[in-house]
Amino acid sequence: MTAFPVAGSEKFANKLLARDDELLAKISPALKVHGRNAAATDSVDPLTYEVVRHRLWAITEEMGDAVKRMSGSVVVTDANDFGVAVMDEFGNSVQVGLYNTALCASMDMAIKWTMEHRSGNPGIRAGDMFICNDPWVGGGIHQNDVSLFAPLFIEDELFAWTCAVAHQVDLGGVSPGSWSVHSEDVFWESLPIPPLKIVADGRILADVEDAYLRRSRMPALVALDLRAKVGANNVAQQQLTRLAEKYGAGVVKAVMRQMMDDAEFRLRARLRELPDGTWTGLAYQDQARQGDRGLYKITVEMTKRDDSLTFDFTGTDPQVDGLINCTYAGLRGGIVTVILTQLCGKIPWSTGGLMRCIRIISEPGTINNCTFPAGISKASVASGWATTNAVHECVASMLDAEETDDPSFTSVCKGSFGLSLLAGVDQYDRPFVTMLSDVMAGGFGARPDRDGVDTGGEVPIAAGRIADVEMNEFSYPVLYLWRREEPDTGGPGRFRGGVGGSSCMIPHDTTIKSIHLVSSASGKAVPQAVGISGGYPASAAHEVIVRGSNIRELMASRSMPSTLRAILGAHEVVPPALETDLDWDDVYFYEWSGGGGYGDPLRRQPSLVLSDVNNGKVSSRAANEVYGVVLTTETGVNDTETERRRDTLRKDRAGVAGASS
Repeated sequence: MTAFPVAGSEKFANKLLARDDELLAKISPALKVHGRNAAATDSVDPLTYEVVRHRLWAITEEMGDAVKRMSGSVVVTDANDFGVAVMDEFGNSVQVGLYNTALCASMDMAIKWTMEHRSGNPGIRAGDMFICNDPWVGGGIHQNDVSLFAPLFIEDELFAWTCAVAHQVDLGGVSPGSWSVHSEDVFWESLPIPPLKIVADGRILADVEDAYLRRSRMPALVALDLRAKVGANNVAQQQLTRLAEKYGAGVVKAVMRQMMDDAEFRLRARLRELPDGTWTGLAYQDQARQGDRGLYKITVEMTKRDDSLTFDFTGTDPQVDGLINCTYAGLRGGIVTVILTQLCGKIPWSTGGLMRCIRIISEPGTINNCTFPAGISKASVASGWATTNAVHECVASMLDAEETDDPSFTSVCKGSFGLSLLAGVDQYDRPFVTMLSDVMAGGFGARPDRDGVDTGGEVPIAAGRIADVEMNEFSYPVLYLWRREEPDTGGPGRFRGGVGGSSCMIPHDTTIKSIHLVSSASGKAVPQAVGISGGYPASAAHEVIVRGSNIRELMASRSMPSTLRAILGAHEVVPPALETDLDWDDVYFYEWSGGGGYGDPLRRQPSLVLSDVNNGKVSSRAANEVYGVVLTTETGVNDTETERRRDTLRKDRAGVAGASS
């Protein structure tokens, strides 16, 4: 019987994946691994290196295109919630795609586990592919992340691996979409699948596929996504084989190793440019499951010494009964996401080399390093996301301490992901389940020299995007009243965080006159996108259902409301976790946050505040109460009153008696 990775109670420092030589000693002798070619490593000339390196990068792009072209899921085709990678023979990531970067932190974990536990039985052979959605093994952050990885053999030797992973709309569990807001442990949710051979000799195994699809409410769509990942792996393996035939397997392997070595070298060089020190970050999760009223803490202390970083999560709260926990894969993904986007803008994304610079200290049994069978269905956008926020705060604070004329970091970006999952019968009388991607248009954090990007996206998915309103209405039985940017959602600061947005919709063109809703959004009790260097946090998330509204009457009279106040009915504030139904006359509104601010908002140029008010980024009230800018209809900014107002606000901060009188 295979021993699955269930962490013990002991504290461990730097839970390293097995080194190549250690892994080699654990795998079956029947699996021949491509030998090291020292001569080739030394003899790759710079021109050949760059040509092959760029070809490997292009292969990941082709993999991404293959997934998008073959998938039928809007989450994949329009939101880019998937990942691809090319890895060496031991599963070390050589090149990852510009999609969901958090997922690339778990692919290598799954492959190394597979080599250790599947090389003898059932064996790893040419034409095989393994499916996995077990976050304790790797390959994803929660069960909806299903990875498919394939070994590439050259002359009967394991030469490399390719992997494609994508979010699946439903894989079972008690709630549609597999996000079980009532979850107390993993058995309420989609059960994890450890690495399982689903393709042998180039053919999908029908019995294994049937067992996989049987758990889903949307088996046809999940089956199509499976074939999209098979296709992506096939494309990559064809191109890698051609590359090895053209340049020689030894040369290609040498380039792979050099890519990881180069990424490590360049990141270490970048770290040596930064000051040594220790920085702390803090993030929270509100409500572990529907009905819970708890607030749960993730804390990290980041220490930078010379050319390495240590992340110590000691003090993080214990895992809880609910769906917000994440495994070590989620914790690791939270770190990798920030390293790639904040430190590696000019460094190739060869995470197999970059992670050599990172040391992790964590306590098993905590909410971002939970043990089986903790609930993890929300892991990717709960404790995994909060880990990203806490790490981002540390890295941004470190970069803020650097003396430079060209700062290249942001405050914490969109602090939470508000899940809105719809299910029911669509306008074509077919069952549907979907996750709305609108919230991916979050605001970026402010930089030390400019405002954050408004509705620019999110850190984990570098190439993320949102589906068009028209695509959502075409695909699902909803009608949008609006989707727009919202004022005051970006964190105030000398430089303002990018604003977030909101969507408002109603059920439409469905014969059952109702839509099932699963809502799960952190960051409603505590804002999650903190500011840097005195900048304020972005807004909290906010959702409202207007029950029994008059929206149909308004639309019949050719009146389209533009605010919730214009819609009559019972306004019900949605808690962080709720499963309910949207009836025919209900209106669903959800607002997501922007990015954190940078610097004291009282130091923001009044002319920029005026521009923000005119452009709908900041309200007149916030201009006065937060930025201390007094506006008039005649002159715009009243400079004298603004200076007086800001002086009063500074005295209020200092507790000067009578300052506001």
